[in-house]
Amino acid sequence: MSKPARVLTFKCDTCTKPVKVFLQKVSACSHIQPYQGLCACGELKRHATGNPDAVASYLQSSDGNWSHHH
Repeated sequence: MSKPARVLTFKCDTCTKPVKVFLQKVSACSHIQPYQGLCACGELKRHATGNPDAVASYLQSSDGNWSHHH
């Protein structure tokens, strides 16, 4: 299995400028690879790949205290 990319670039939903999101530290499980970054305009951008339920949970969480539990 290949390793996930450490940095991805997306277009900001607010100002449409490019925003880099960085792979967040998670447990050793491969169910989810969460990414997060802050645009120059101040908008928080989140992205995740992996298990659809874990991804939905991550994207719906409103704070930085989200964690994946088994």
